[in-house]
Amino acid sequence: MAATLPNAGALAGCKVIDLSRVLGGPYCTQILADHGADVLKIEPPGGDETRGWGPPFLGDTASYFIGVNRNKDGMTLDLSQPAGQELLRHLLADADVLVENFKPGTLEQWGLGYDTLSRDFPALIHCRVSGFGADGPLGGLPGYDACAQAMCGLMSVNGDADGEATRVGLPVVDMVTGLNAAVAILLALNERTRSGLGQFLDITLYDCALSLLHPHAPNYFYSGKVPARSGNAHPNIAPYETLPTASGPIFLAVGNNRQFAQLAQALEAPGLADDARYATNADRLRNRSSLRDDLSALLAGHDAAALADRLLRGGVPAAAVQTVDQALAHPHTRHRGMVLEQGDYRGVGSPIKLSRTPATLRKLPPTLRPADAGE
Repeated sequence: MAATLPNAGALAGCKVIDLSRVLGGPYCTQILADHGADVLKIEPPGGDETRGWGPPFLGDTASYFIGVNRNKDGMTLDLSQPAGQELLRHLLADADVLVENFKPGTLEQWGLGYDTLSRDFPALIHCRVSGFGADGPLGGLPGYDACAQAMCGLMSVNGDADGEATRVGLPVVDMVTGLNAAVAILLALNERTRSGLGQFLDITLYDCALSLLHPHAPNYFYSGKVPARSGNAHPNIAPYETLPTASGPIFLAVGNNRQFAQLAQALEAPGLADDARYATNADRLRNRSSLRDDLSALLAGHDAAALADRLLRGGVPAAAVQTVDQALAHPHTRHRGMVLEQGDYRGVGSPIKLSRTPATLRKLPPTLRPADAGE
């Protein structure tokens, strides 16, 4: 990594070659780019397919692509051709990290697999994001977020108790895979300061989906009972779910007896906390149905937003259920710098806050640019 000026970002001087497309890999490399890494996004001649995943569009580029590709330079390159392979090798000569999500075996067919690259560039950190990895019963098969949610049990615990298994309403597996890839890269960069060597990082949607099964996996390990859907209700805590109010749903996340007593006080129902059916969390879980009925009656005359604010300020975790536009317009969202704006560009800011080297918006998402344009 090259020497850099202070305040240029925590990863300034780190050169990343990004061959990834769609979401998991690009989400990873945007994290690195937000914090100063020099990321070059290399797309196939037709571009990352998410450029067309709209509407909506900004110009001729879909919002989907714009959302995970800021702070990167870009070019197109046909890696199936010898000229493209030669140029990639040239770019890797001084690179720190390679991120790609080709189907396992593809780069190997082109003479660009890890065995070859690690011999030629021993300090290179090669991060592959794939569906299942290269080997094992499912090795080499393509993987997609929703399929991982279905296969790894996430859908089975998501949805109403009397409804069908439901996909989480955002690509949580892709995004967590991107996060884990970024963590793996930082771990490998840290280890390289001691060994001087790069290594291969094998990050799969399958593994990352399974890693999300908390508390359902430990519940199964120690009870033998297969977890089931419970809507918005928590399998281990009560009350921890949405409940109706006069103006809409409120989510109560009461994690201990003190918070439950504070909830009862705020609802002017002190007898609720003294009720033997609700004395402990275990009691409240056993009597979840009657507790829900009692709370629903007490909440019926309240405004969700006003009550949630009062409860939260009183130490009881609670929130009115907001829509996406309401969440993005919330004053605290602005205060935390979680909406970025520059010209026509709008994006969700980095949640990773560093005091001396904060994330910055330096470059808008790249346009498609052939490799010979300016090379």
